[in-house]
Amino acid sequence: MAVCSLLPALSLQSPSLSFPFSRPPNRTPKLPRLSLASTSKPSSLFPTNKLSLPPLHSLGFIQSRNSNSSNNCIVSSVFDSFFIICTSLALSFSLFVTDVGAASAFVVTPPRKLQSDELATVRLFQENTPSVVNITNLAARQDAFTLDLLEVPQGSGSGFVWDEGGHVVTNYHVIRGASDLKVTFADQSTYDAKVLGFDPDKDVALLRVDAPKDKLRPVPVGTSADLLVGQKVYAIGNPFGLDHTLTTGVISGLRREISSAATGRPIQDVIQTDAAINPGNSGGPLLDSSGNLIGINTAIYSTSGASSGVGFSIPVDTVSGIVDQLVKFGKVTRPVLGIKFAPDQSVEQLGVSGGLVLDAPANGPAGKAGLRPTKRDAYGRLILGDIITSVNGKKVTNGTDLYRILDQCKVGDKVTVEVLRGDRTEKIPVVLEPQPDET
Repeated sequence: MAVCSLLPALSLQSPSLSFPFSRPPNRTPKLPRLSLASTSKPSSLFPTNKLSLPPLHSLGFIQSRNSNSSNNCIVSSVFDSFFIICTSLALSFSLFVTDVGAASAFVVTPPRKLQSDELATVRLFQENTPSVVNITNLAARQDAFTLDLLEVPQGSGSGFVWDEGGHVVTNYHVIRGASDLKVTFADQSTYDAKVLGFDPDKDVALLRVDAPKDKLRPVPVGTSADLLVGQKVYAIGNPFGLDHTLTTGVISGLRREISSAATGRPIQDVIQTDAAINPGNSGGPLLDSSGNLIGINTAIYSTSGASSGVGFSIPVDTVSGIVDQLVKFGKVTRPVLGIKFAPDQSVEQLGVSGGLVLDAPANGPAGKAGLRPTKRDAYGRLILGDIITSVNGKKVTNGTDLYRILDQCKVGDKVTVEVLRGDRTEKIPVVLEPQPDET
């Protein structure tokens, strides 16, 4: 309101002028004294004190001072903008020329929180992975056109370092028929492997690699005698060629029995687990929650060839005895009777129970003791040989029972073999001999 009352006040003090700032012709204008007075009645909101305006000659100084202040603000803003641009360019250049590893220090990621059981599983995998190796089976093949011999991969599996001497344990069916073997460690370093020995009846093989000592980290060997159904187990291997895969599960059953893929001989006290075991896991370790070896993954029960939740592992107590013999002698000295017996289906068709002797070489333990094989007479009629019904008083109903009994004996033991010969029963003592070498 004070600003709006300025113009009436100026016109009242100069009555000869229609407008105080109009310029009459041929007359120098006289600037009246400016004063600002309130035309309204006194009130508490608008006091009546007069406000004197500065002289007009001082307006230029004020305008000049304001102009200088504006210039100073503009210069200050330009300087600040220039400083920010230089700082941004310097930071960008430092990130560009700095190593990526150092630049990652600028990235702050929150730590991942894991449960105690997850931490234990991660630690178990990290500690045992360097001990697990990938084994590639190479077979010699002749090119059909050039007749050159080529090494062709015919399969792969897993294995693990047994000791610091470079011994690697795996399954026999992983290295069966190989002309050359390659062992790959966790750091992708590959070395040639040599077969020291194998036990096809138990599907165990022992290799040796000439690798540096720092790469040979043995798996801690535990025991399989005190295992319980329901305890956690961990399987590490290379399924389908994938590098170092961990699967977890529990022990589903104990004292299972499976047949060797090479010889058909039964493997006793096998561990059953629901941990996923796929092609390529064969020969890998089965560990308990402490990271100790309790078995070797060897087979699965599946109609499709993939894991169906039923896997089998050879117990470590069986493996330890076999590996000790392979390291010392290069072979397993397992006792045998020295016979060949008929398939179980053939014996069942005859309506008898036991092991029918098909062949008993004269230089073998059974031939020396007088067991009779199956043969034909001069007219081509089949004459059945002896049918083994018991060994040392333990009943024999099929070939599996016979193998099971012999696994509990040692080379040089004398056993009593009860046979059915014709229509009578005889007991024949036999001295067990070691299994002949593989040809």
